[in-house]
Amino acid sequence: MRTLAIESATPASSVAIGEDGVLVGMAVNVDRKGHVGFLTEAIDFCMRKAGLRPTDLDSIIVDVGPGTFTGIRAGIASAQGIGAAVGVPVLAASALDALAFRAATGHRRIWPLVDARRGEFATASYRPVPGGVVKESAPELLSPDELRATLDSDPDNSLVVGDWSSLPPGTLRGLHRVKTGRPRYPSADVLLELAAQQASRSGLAPTTDLRPMYLRHPDTEINWKTFRSEGIWPE
Repeated sequence: MRTLAIESATPASSVAIGEDGVLVGMAVNVDRKGHVGFLTEAIDFCMRKAGLRPTDLDSIIVDVGPGTFTGIRAGIASAQGIGAAVGVPVLAASALDALAFRAATGHRRIWPLVDARRGEFATASYRPVPGGVVKESAPELLSPDELRATLDSDPDNSLVVGDWSSLPPGTLRGLHRVKTGRPRYPSADVLLELAAQQASRSGLAPTTDLRPMYLRHPDTEINWKTFRSEGIWPE
């Protein structure tokens, strides 16, 4: 199975191609605002590196968030465009899933963090199991204080990965059951492993509703209610 993986939900965009479980091409770029330009060149580079054409692909997997609005949109648009052009299924993955999967090396409960800006962090809890992780809670946005309270109330040992270095200094200080670790960003090669898991469980069934996981409205969304209340826009 030949799979194209697209990761652009965080500042570390990456593209990878795998064939029968083997990584055959990958490109990475860390730039909060450079997703669109990077993805086009990276996909072309990885395809050439693997000696493949788009029509040789069997599936595509893309990170749908949470993360940056522009990055998520760029990744989904690229995946849907290629998938529609060559007629292959497009699978969805979560940035939190990818972070937790890469960190599943022990027995601690895993809390992946994605900096959602505006003083909030996206997270969910995961339990490591043989061959991967199991999600134990729904993704949510927490302030640093809410995150600290959540970790402090957890009776189990925890591992925090992802954007923990972006937390205010002292947020995790004194939490003796909590350790921090890597990775900081999700990566396209991990998406390949998640795609293989999806294929083994349910086949290559495409995601019929590929929705971005924003967890909140974009910063640039127009407040129509305010416009109407001020008489700027009609009902």
